[in-house]
Amino acid sequence: MSDTPVSAQAKNPLLEAPVLPPFDIMKPEHAEPAVADLIAKCREQLQSALENAGESPTWEATLAPLEEVQDQLSKAFSPVSHLNSVLSGDWRAPYEACLAKVTEYWTELGQNPELYAVYRALAKSPDFASWPQARKQAVRHGLRDMYLGGVSLEGAKRDRYAAISKRLAELKNQFANNVLDATNAWTLNVSDEAELQGIPDSALATAKALAESKGKSGWLLTLDGPCFLAVMTHAENRELRHKMHYGFITRASDVGPNAGEFDNANVMAEILSLRAEQAHLLGMKNYAERSLASKMAESPEEVETFLRDLAKRAKPAAVKEFAELQAFADSELGIDRLQPWDIAWAAEKLKQARYAVSQEELRPYFPYPKVLSGLFAVAEKLFGITAEPDVSVPVYHPDVQFYWLKRGDETIAGFYLDPYARENKRGGAWMDDVRVRRQTVAGLQLPVAYLVCNFSSPSKDAPALLTHYEVTTLFHEFGHGLHHMLTQVDVAAVSGINGVAWDAVELPSQFLENWCWEPEALAMIAGHYQTGESLPQALLEKMLAARNFQSAMFTVRQLEFALFDFLLHSRPEGANANEIQRLINDVRANVSVVPVSPDNRFQNSFSHIFAGGYAAGYYSYKWAEVLSADAFSLFEENGIFDSGTGKKFLTTVLEQGGSREAQDLFAEFRGRPPKIDALLRHSGIE
Repeated sequence: MSDTPVSAQAKNPLLEAPVLPPFDIMKPEHAEPAVADLIAKCREQLQSALENAGESPTWEATLAPLEEVQDQLSKAFSPVSHLNSVLSGDWRAPYEACLAKVTEYWTELGQNPELYAVYRALAKSPDFASWPQARKQAVRHGLRDMYLGGVSLEGAKRDRYAAISKRLAELKNQFANNVLDATNAWTLNVSDEAELQGIPDSALATAKALAESKGKSGWLLTLDGPCFLAVMTHAENRELRHKMHYGFITRASDVGPNAGEFDNANVMAEILSLRAEQAHLLGMKNYAERSLASKMAESPEEVETFLRDLAKRAKPAAVKEFAELQAFADSELGIDRLQPWDIAWAAEKLKQARYAVSQEELRPYFPYPKVLSGLFAVAEKLFGITAEPDVSVPVYHPDVQFYWLKRGDETIAGFYLDPYARENKRGGAWMDDVRVRRQTVAGLQLPVAYLVCNFSSPSKDAPALLTHYEVTTLFHEFGHGLHHMLTQVDVAAVSGINGVAWDAVELPSQFLENWCWEPEALAMIAGHYQTGESLPQALLEKMLAARNFQSAMFTVRQLEFALFDFLLHSRPEGANANEIQRLINDVRANVSVVPVSPDNRFQNSFSHIFAGGYAAGYYSYKWAEVLSADAFSLFEENGIFDSGTGKKFLTTVLEQGGSREAQDLFAEFRGRPPKIDALLRHSGIE
């Protein structure tokens, strides 16, 4: 960070209310002064709104001006937070400084009794019933969220709640940093190509280029997703798979190659203890109860019953699938007892033997540019929208592209697309908002999103070639993006994904994945990177035949994570590292079917629940999968590109944002409550 102060507002691009983030000129030293300045403006506006509220407050005099200044704050903090995720390094310290200030502000806002009184007065006003739906929902959510923020607490309890919120923000960030640093700290420099037998050429080219960039010879292997999966799925060298697997499962823990260096054990324990304490301060039994207060599911019992029922249905099939894999490994691969580092490799061998198809064989048919144009074509057929690149918009990295989303000649939204893995970029894939759609004094503000993936980069000779799994990942994140960008709601608190029940937020993303399996859509998505040849019919049939290969094993793996998360947060108190390990061991004993290394510390890098928004909410993936499969079944009945069905999903789900309850929107689309049948059918589970 620079020691040069940034005092003059005109020199700070984050304070000039840019339409889009000024990535070409913003610097780390701009972040903290801008955020501090905007928080001060938010506090001034809050005070003014409260003084003017009187006995009969109005939306226009209180919440509308407050939304305006808070939106300015969000638009300044958003690029700082994003750059910390995708270009860590220089942005880590300024992000942490801003995070502390932003957390403090939102906590004090959520605990402001005068603002709470304004919300209550608005909800009781004589004309409230005739208000626009979005405003009514924003007020209802405001009351709920302020209660969950501790507004009803007094004195020492309120102060303690606020202190916990501040500390939890620090700990979540520390957890994420430890995972990123532990991932980056592990590399393996291989000089003998014979040790890399079986690994696809695309992965080897990336590893070789990385070694060269670091001044090393040979190949440099890392724990980044594309490299790790390539080795675990294809490397014939069993010892190499073992080394990679061990490095991966011990990240940020007390064991493994970097034992103790980035250990998240104490971070997890403190997070769980503080979450439990927050729940108790609100008079709740555990953190799971607090988490469900803003979700579709009505009780912890309902969630646990849902997960255990699904496990009961899926486990017999998963046991059978693993027995088949072990028998194949024994007879064909010479492995009489599969180890954790053998599973993905042996599964790929069995898949090829059974279906004569592999992800690597499919890769040449899924060049990133073709997949992207196909994704846009699918979205156009379903929802009547097009995506147009705009190279004049400043971006933060050469890999990033910016697009405007249009309906006819009308621009309705925009998004940044950051597709490739690189050093100092957080792993995984996600969507986040740059700004939300809302009505301003100056006119309508259009929504803008970040879409982030971690695919292998293009080589000198070829574009990035995706596995079919990566194709579905791109569709998944674009589904989240559409939920944010296609909203017709003009109130920030319930616009786009804001205010959507967390266990329904995965509905549009998982829903869009379905088109990656439909021959009619695949004709648009796939094309050989050299010849443009469409996916051969024989290969297509093999891919579709293999769709449910080991789907029950995948289902119980997701249920293992979901049950572990939910039971962990259902404890009345927190848990130390040993108790956390015991719980995940118990869950595996009941649900899992594959062997697990005794040193497996998966929980130490489980960022979804310790650094993200999925605490006591990882079940949402399966919960929303019921919704998405059932929603797609209407397209199966009417035609996958049926314009009427597409428009109905657009108007009942995507456009509504969080302005109405998720279960009501689903029922309006489907004509009934959700059923689990389609999910079981799609997963091949009887």
